[in-house]
Amino acid sequence: MEHMMLINFIDISLGGAIMLIVIGFVGGLVSGFIGSGGAFVLTPAMMALGAPGMVAVASNSCHKFPKAIVGVIKRHKYGQVDVKLGLVMAFFAEAGVLFGKHVMTSIRNSFGAVGTDLYVSAIFIVTMAIVGSFMLKDYRKLKAMGDKAQEAQSLTRLARWVQSVRIPGTMFYSRGAQAEISFLFVIPLGFFTGFLSSAIAVGGLAGVPGMIYVLGVPAIMASATEMIIAVATGLGATFLYGLEGAVDIRMAMLILLGSLFGIQLGAIGTTYVKDYQIKFTMAVIMLTVLFSRFFYVPGYLSSVGVMAPLPPDTLQLLKWIGDGVLYLALCLGAYTVFSALLKGMKEHRERTSVGVGESVAD
Repeated sequence: MEHMMLINFIDISLGGAIMLIVIGFVGGLVSGFIGSGGAFVLTPAMMALGAPGMVAVASNSCHKFPKAIVGVIKRHKYGQVDVKLGLVMAFFAEAGVLFGKHVMTSIRNSFGAVGTDLYVSAIFIVTMAIVGSFMLKDYRKLKAMGDKAQEAQSLTRLARWVQSVRIPGTMFYSRGAQAEISFLFVIPLGFFTGFLSSAIAVGGLAGVPGMIYVLGVPAIMASATEMIIAVATGLGATFLYGLEGAVDIRMAMLILLGSLFGIQLGAIGTTYVKDYQIKFTMAVIMLTVLFSRFFYVPGYLSSVGVMAPLPPDTLQLLKWIGDGVLYLALCLGAYTVFSALLKGMKEHRERTSVGVGESVAD
């Protein structure tokens, strides 16, 4: 019980509730537009509102798995889910969730809530830097290839090697990869996906690229299959963090309310843009979120005694700048999706009017 008393929830006024719904809406827009892992904007946003890192991660996990259940059912109807691969990865992901939760609570017990803030921020900075840089590189490559990009997509050298390895007693057939794969290669992917889920509540940033570039699963099936893992890790993280009293169900439900609307619009927006534009959007938002976390780190380091205490005015200024950069990332995400929607709707109307005109002329 004394551990649970260390958990502090933020006060949520009417304005705060509206802000959480808006944040959830933008997070949903981004998730629907760039696919699995788009909810990476939500954990930092909740922390910016004052939620401790552990509470933000726990509440984000709680809001994610109901969406994932709906998503996996919908995508399964279209034959986009590799159920066997998803279940195998989910099994090992739960071990990652358990380990990640142990790390988080150990840091909380040793350094308090600010320790979890520093830990979550550090994981975010490293993950966003790696994935964001990779997406930027991929964007440049796909843009240079233009319309030939889709035709040129093929298995990576690593995926070809993984699919060629035969280890007796460990093989299973992956419908997504259309090949037999040893579950020994799935263990580290699943574990790390689960670890990220319990560390920053965005395991898809590891699971989806891992399935694509390591196992050779097509992108559309990888993002759909990851939803099975998201259900398992979301439930696991919610249960484990719930035992610590860290799940703020108010925040989770308000964000879920907003995101359910946003994700529909975001998904529609993807029909009007090219793949490289989606990757560019993801890279820009990731790197902007990464940049925002840097302004919070000095305050965290000061609070845990790693560096000399900073004046309150300096800490407040750094927080204002960090909040501003984070909200800029949210605005960039919303602007990108709405721009794609408006442009697509305009082009659709023009094509429709031309078609009607030709019919009348005939």
